Amino acid sequence: MSEKNASVPDLPIPGAPAPAAPELAEPTEPREPLPPKPDQDGPETVSPTGVPTGAPKASNAQSGRYLTTAQGVRLQDTDHSLKAGPRGPVLLQDHHLREKITHFDHERIPERVVHARGAAAHGVFVANGAAEGVTRAGFLAKGTETPVFVRFSTVLGSRGSADTVRDTRGFSTKFYTDEGNYDLVANNIPVFFIQDAIKFPDVIHAGKPHPDREIPQAQSAHDTFWDFVSLHTEAQHHTMWNMSDRGIPRSYRTMEGFGVHTFRLVNAKGETTLVKFHWKPRQGVHSLVWEEAQIINGMDPDFHRRDLADAIEAGAFPQWDLGIQVFPDTEDEMFEGIDLLDPTKLVPEELAPVQLIGTMTLNANVTNYFAETEQVAFHPGHLVPGIDVTNDPLLQGRLFSYIDTQLTRLGGPNFSQIPINRPHAPVNDMLRDGFHQDAVHSGVAPYQPNSLDGGCPFMAGADMGAFIDVPAEVPSARKVRENPATFDDHFSQVRMFFRSLTPVEQDHVVQAYTFELGKCYEENIRLRQLQSLANIDERLAAEVATGLGLEAPAPTVAVEDTEPSPALSQLGGTWPVAGRIIGVVADEATDLAALTEVLTAIDAEGMVPLVVAPHAGKLGGEVAIQRTYLTARSTEFDAVVVAASGTPATDAVDSLDAKAGNPEGHPSLDPRVTLLLAEAFRHAKAIGAWGDGAAVLQAAGLPAGAPGVVVGDAADVTAGLAGLLGAHRVWERFPTAVA
Repeated sequence: MSEKNASVPDLPIPGAPAPAAPELAEPTEPREPLPPKPDQDGPETVSPTGVPTGAPKASNAQSGRYLTTAQGVRLQDTDHSLKAGPRGPVLLQDHHLREKITHFDHERIPERVVHARGAAAHGVFVANGAAEGVTRAGFLAKGTETPVFVRFSTVLGSRGSADTVRDTRGFSTKFYTDEGNYDLVANNIPVFFIQDAIKFPDVIHAGKPHPDREIPQAQSAHDTFWDFVSLHTEAQHHTMWNMSDRGIPRSYRTMEGFGVHTFRLVNAKGETTLVKFHWKPRQGVHSLVWEEAQIINGMDPDFHRRDLADAIEAGAFPQWDLGIQVFPDTEDEMFEGIDLLDPTKLVPEELAPVQLIGTMTLNANVTNYFAETEQVAFHPGHLVPGIDVTNDPLLQGRLFSYIDTQLTRLGGPNFSQIPINRPHAPVNDMLRDGFHQDAVHSGVAPYQPNSLDGGCPFMAGADMGAFIDVPAEVPSARKVRENPATFDDHFSQVRMFFRSLTPVEQDHVVQAYTFELGKCYEENIRLRQLQSLANIDERLAAEVATGLGLEAPAPTVAVEDTEPSPALSQLGGTWPVAGRIIGVVADEATDLAALTEVLTAIDAEGMVPLVVAPHAGKLGGEVAIQRTYLTARSTEFDAVVVAASGTPATDAVDSLDAKAGNPEGHPSLDPRVTLLLAEAFRHAKAIGAWGDGAAVLQAAGLPAGAPGVVVGDAADVTAGLAGLLGAHRVWERFPTAVA
């Protein structure tokens, strides 16, 4: 190579997130805001009535070296709420918290700022009575049936984003109890990115699309997200969960839910207990593989909401058991060395088993998406007697934020009068007027006390079902913006989570970090996150670094090893197969009597068979066809059965369908059948064949005798697939990259 060609020129590759590259260390020297990038411009500076002001366009942007309030007052701290002592309640006088959260809550109209993309359903919750000793909440008494409305959602994407993105999922349940509405506002991940609500605008601003281009949509694979979490290391635990298979659930039906925070329960004697809430899906916890999720985002961006609605319509009603982890309500609010007020920590189930207290069944879809799913308003402060909050600083901020956001999103303070939000208990709140007031109040005395309305409404005592705030003692303290020292460990539980996963799950975590960091433009951001990974697990950091072409750093923090928690792994169990989708490939050469037998057997197991054929209509004028080679894709199915010859259909032409490909490799097979089988095999799905289907598997190049491939007569294949689907996927089909 000549000297002239010895090096590659430093080309100006587009995509830099900022006008200047960031330093590896967090900047500490005050400076003015960076100017816009060269490719950016802004609107002309005119007055509200359109008169030119002559001011430079940059005058519309932020100014000054220091963080200030909206009134221009410089701030010393924006990481901690003002509390009565490091462990005390957040004070209402915290003007900075209120301004920051209030402004954040009103940044989107009318779409939710977070959890905008959602799907919901109606159902019923039946208590088993196991919670009666720890709470006097009436809906948890044995045999009590309570109507519920559940909304599932993604966090980062807009309403029009795709379902199967890598993200946290919301899992919020409104219980319409006879004591008033109770909302359990949960996620599918038991920990959160931040320890204090004052940081919520920061983490969401970092995760949302870049503000200049409004991309990438519904993704964390970009510079601003990793810039934040690599600097704010308390986010590492939640981030690890997102990078695991939990970030891409198979369906809402196979997703756990967690209340995240520690709550306080009160029983009939006034005794208190601390608890964490868990939703356990009866079908098990299952996820997509990464390629599968990517294909689905293009083929069917409504995959999760469609799956939920279809399952309910088919009668395969999703079910979850509600459980609680129970802890003594001690003065220090600690359990086995774990701070119960830290929302970035979990309590392993091996230390505190989940005690099941009831079962929820979703049995009806919504009638109108906007009226129900979009207008439902959840709030962690919607409590009933027997359930109270703790001083978790993230929860304390949410108690303000959720009700505040409804004022903009739902047009005023009367959102509880929207049909989907109405309590199923008498309401006499003395609240009057306001936007969207639907009630027609009688009486002349909406105040208390009064005599003109006969004294009504009256106060209720504890014996009449009144909500009584737990008289928790607040110790003498100073007003400070601090966290207790027990919040400082940001790595040990992340290490525990990673080391609790099976090798195949750890492979997926490595792949996820490598992909996400590989999408970052700035190398220093990758290096900074690699440092956190090194503090979590050196092998994890080394493998991700190899994928990024970087050197893995040495740990900088001594992290204590803890026992793995097997409950954190999704694999290893056996689960019911009801609701699984089976693709049955058939054609005119298929034995229709045997096909009917297979379809009936699949249905009898509570699974849903979908016939995939070369054309639409009916096979032999008898068996209905649900999918064609053109419209089917492997990602829709949990397993595939082949009972066809696989002969190319008449539309297997490149110019008609890109999936048709080039049939020269397997001229006897329709290329779309080959693609279907190759993807299903690659994604560790069970595959069966009978009749001509056995030859199709061989022609498609599937290894003979591979794990999870069942060949035999129709009855044997059906039984074999049902057994395999109990484990969801055939993970043993592939060797793992980790030891």
